[in-house]
Amino acid sequence: MADDSTSTFQAGQTGLVVQIPEAEPAVRGWRERLDPSARAGVPAHVTVLFPFLDESRIDAAVRSALEDVLSDHQAFELRFARSGRLPEVLYLVPEPDTQLRQLTEAIAARWPEAPPYGGRFTEIVPHLTIAQGQEEAVLEEIEADLLGLLPFTSRVSSVELMVHNGTRWQGLASFALGE
Repeated sequence: MADDSTSTFQAGQTGLVVQIPEAEPAVRGWRERLDPSARAGVPAHVTVLFPFLDESRIDAAVRSALEDVLSDHQAFELRFARSGRLPEVLYLVPEPDTQLRQLTEAIAARWPEAPPYGGRFTEIVPHLTIAQGQEEAVLEEIEADLLGLLPFTSRVSSVELMVHNGTRWQGLASFALGE
């Protein structure tokens, strides 16, 4: 979820993600070596909102509000057929990304005190991170490896609330999207 080392993850931080288990065969090995969030226990995913509220604020009212916001959005399919790049990040591109953007916008609108990525970026770019902070040659090697493993699809039917316990990320709750 975060875009730098695991030392920046703090106990009580939360995030909302869409897990993409279908990506694991293609990306697990690379992510475990080159993505700090994977080493901290986060499975292959597309971030919906990070950071979200501190764990101390996650009560029955917040859970109920998340359930309400997320159930207004229908489950959907994503296709991953190509990689993309952000500065120092290699990722898989989810297509279409409209529903992911809408999820992020809806949650950020409900909790304006929790803007996407702490307000560091103005544009929402849904992505499944594979590697961070690597040299060009490493990124090219990963992209070549992925060519034979793409495309794949994933059905998104829930959003997971995860919390960092000071050492690792753990699932705290799951919220179903509408069907």
